[in-house]
Amino acid sequence: MIKIGKLEIKGICALAPMAGVADRSFRELCAGYGASYCVGEMASAKGLILGDRKSEELLEVGAAERPAAVQLFGCEPEFMARAVEKALKYSPDAIDINMGCPTPKITNNGSGSALMKKPELCGEIVRAVVAEAGDTPVTVKIRKGWDEDSVNCVEVAKICEEAGASMITVHARTRSQMYAPPADWSIIKAVKDAVGIPVIGNGDVFTAHDAMCMLEETGCDMVMVGRGALGNPWIFRQINSLYEHSRPLPEPGLFEKMSVMHKHILAMVEHKGEYIGMREARKHAAWYLKGFRGASRLRNECAKLTVVSDVDELIKKVIEANSSQTDTSN
Repeated sequence: MIKIGKLEIKGICALAPMAGVADRSFRELCAGYGASYCVGEMASAKGLILGDRKSEELLEVGAAERPAAVQLFGCEPEFMARAVEKALKYSPDAIDINMGCPTPKITNNGSGSALMKKPELCGEIVRAVVAEAGDTPVTVKIRKGWDEDSVNCVEVAKICEEAGASMITVHARTRSQMYAPPADWSIIKAVKDAVGIPVIGNGDVFTAHDAMCMLEETGCDMVMVGRGALGNPWIFRQINSLYEHSRPLPEPGLFEKMSVMHKHILAMVEHKGEYIGMREARKHAAWYLKGFRGASRLRNECAKLTVVSDVDELIKKVIEANSSQTDTSN
């Protein structure tokens, strides 16, 4: 169990704050499968202050996903501090500061992983957010560094700790590496050895075995799963089983996967309406089809999903294409 301020996190796996993916529907689904902690999609501090409705919608936290954090991004301490007031209206269990997003849209404005180039500014932002957050813990997500010539996550982590951060998540790649090369888990261990607050490891956890290896090799307090959960929310159940019982669980069968996909898409429609929900569901549906016979052809069907009834038709086609692989007991 991790304890940060008043917050207790019971478990060893968390869902990463993937923009455009880890919305409330997906977070609640993953929590139901055993994710111990969820972090919401990043919301612009400046957008919140200027009254942007879409930014504020990202702060919504459902009861089924708790404990959960909201995540803010920005590069100006004043705006970050002012955004905390907006965030606290949604009673998050923690406020996470994004210092790891590598996308040009974010870094070109000096936010996300661009902050790794300015360690002192990182400390100023944390200090400003902590001052406004009251008894709500403030956490930070960082990267290994900006590039291989400026690997400074240990320095940044220590500065954030001194400024009042209660927990650090380390994505074990530099910004210049984006998501392509193998993650350098040794850097997670270096941060864990350097600070006294809990550390979450992130990067290349695609199976329960990966999670166990990361915990053993780095000594981190939790593992954070990002891309490994896409179309695969049961990864958290598998991680928990291997960790708690030393027992690996098999992959769910075709019918369970299709049932979960259907449930997931219905939740997206409920939260966002059919027009937006179905269009955002297209990428999720394609991820759920990975590994099935005819997946390449069926992904074209995913791109056409428009109304809820289209999902039922897609599932019929998936089952027909894989009828010889189905297990009637599942």
